[in-house]
Amino acid sequence: MGRLIVVEGIDGAGKRTLTDGLTARLTAGGGRVTRFAFPRYGVDEHADLVREGLYGRLAAVNRSVPAMTLLYALDRRAAAPELEKALTEHDVVFVDRFTASNAAYGAARLHEKADGEFVAWVADLEDELGVPRPDHQLLLAVPGAVAGARAQAREAADPGRARDTYEADDGLQVRAGEVYAGLAEAGWRSPWTVVDGAASVDIGALADRIGEP
Repeated sequence: MGRLIVVEGIDGAGKRTLTDGLTARLTAGGGRVTRFAFPRYGVDEHADLVREGLYGRLAAVNRSVPAMTLLYALDRRAAAPELEKALTEHDVVFVDRFTASNAAYGAARLHEKADGEFVAWVADLEDELGVPRPDHQLLLAVPGAVAGARAQAREAADPGRARDTYEADDGLQVRAGEVYAGLAEAGWRSPWTVVDGAASVDIGALADRIGEP
């Protein structure tokens, strides 16, 4: 059975770049690697409703933290069989955003911390829905200003990729980063490794670490 490795962090943290590097390193060493990203826009109807909310077309849904949280979780529930199959066929399955994103952003919207009631509710919700638990979670920790500048640069480079309401809310991003730090410190749902996303990352050492049982 393969290992489910989740890459987390606020918008603009560099999750895709890190996953690209780890995938290349592990594949070069003979590892069987595949990857997923959530929300699965264009694949799952719940994810598509999330996108409508994030871009202001379902304002009533976006205003409700539990409603958005449930849609995110249902997207993962629908993907669970595919994830489980991938784990039987690969050594490592990388996931860009997972349950911790739901916890961090929802808690940040409610101005709660990592040890608050909302985070506990998210854990119960996703367990009851049968969402797999990660084997390891990587947190790319970056200052909000750095992540924000990256997100703006990405938006400028791709006119079709406008920032959504979460990405454009600098205060929300900072609070989400604080919740993420609390989740990592508590070892929420799996072991965590915190990676300095503003510095050069030792891909080789990190690849070795996440391969450990």
